Amino acid sequence: MAVLEFPVARQLVIEKVSAQIPTLQIELVSLLEASGRVLAEPIFADRDYPPLDRSIRDGFAIISSCLPGTFQVIGEVQAGSQFVGEVGPGQAVEIMTGAPVPAGADQVVMVEHVELDGGVIRTTRPAAPGEFINHRGTEIKKSQTVLAAGSRLNYASVAALATVGLDKVRVFRKPRVAILATGDEIVGVTEQPAPHQIRNSNSYSIAAQVIRAGGIPHIFPVVGDSIEKTREAITEGLRYDYLLLSGGVSAGKYDFVEPVMAELGAEFFFDGVLIQPGKPLVFGKVDDKFFFGLPGNPASTMVTFELFARPALELLSGQNGTYLPSVEAELTKPFRHKTGLTRFLPACLSSGEAKVTPLGWQGSSDVVALSRANCFLVADPNRENWRTGDRIQVLLQ
Repeated sequence: MAVLEFPVARQLVIEKVSAQIPTLQIELVSLLEASGRVLAEPIFADRDYPPLDRSIRDGFAIISSCLPGTFQVIGEVQAGSQFVGEVGPGQAVEIMTGAPVPAGADQVVMVEHVELDGGVIRTTRPAAPGEFINHRGTEIKKSQTVLAAGSRLNYASVAALATVGLDKVRVFRKPRVAILATGDEIVGVTEQPAPHQIRNSNSYSIAAQVIRAGGIPHIFPVVGDSIEKTREAITEGLRYDYLLLSGGVSAGKYDFVEPVMAELGAEFFFDGVLIQPGKPLVFGKVDDKFFFGLPGNPASTMVTFELFARPALELLSGQNGTYLPSVEAELTKPFRHKTGLTRFLPACLSSGEAKVTPLGWQGSSDVVALSRANCFLVADPNRENWRTGDRIQVLLQ
């Protein structure tokens, strides 16, 4: 078994999953159902966009070689109509944003840059051919690729689909993800736990993350600390497209995930990553099914899903790549940690400015602090101290 550094482990996940993407089923969905889905085919432009030269400002369409100067206004054109005729020297057509540029004109002078006196305008603007004109085909030309197969659709993608005349689109079927939480200490969400017990928050946080990543979660009943029950549940879980387990992956007496996986012929790629929270993380596959054994503490489960299980799920959804959503931000107070591990610690990133504040928390089981965070600080394993104002990497949620 191997314990890997964070970037090495993440890259290994991407390489292993990318090398064995299964044949994915395809569905036809409406535009209203398309957001968040992964395209199963490329989308091409049905015509040039824009289909003709159009103005990107309110103003006057003129011949640039006549600038600066005085122009006779001979008409107007608004979006959704066309000017009949042609602009000649010393003439101007009042034009609205989005309207087609009249024949003969090659520049638009903004309305703010003219003096209007009856039917005459005067401007001191210099000649700038093409200014404030969006020329035909400058956005995309007919038959060029608008969206590539493997693109995950968002609201802008849906707008692009509608623009090219598609009300339905072919997408990959969402992967079905089995979620198994293990441990005698775990009880159902609606049960009253004894002091030594906890409610099953992990299965639901994983399910929420699975949905956000484009999968369909299937939560299994909690598996007690029994090798027979663990084997039975894992065998059933491997019938799904992807298996995520929570807990049972450390080296304790009642941690049965790895022994059961070994019995089932699993190939293990690593069983630990030099991060905190989340060091005891197992990644492997049984036959053609990938699985992760996520640590049992809530923070460990959430962090390891985002770092490792999420990119695997995105790739298994047919997505043509994956990335880690992170930014740099300025610390609002000093921060230190023990070197040796890459640490992901709950924090709040301010809105409107890239400043981040570490949150006080009581460790990996502190769900309340995690619910108040909107990001994680990423503490470099080779650096111990940060001062107020220092910049630090932040993993977005």
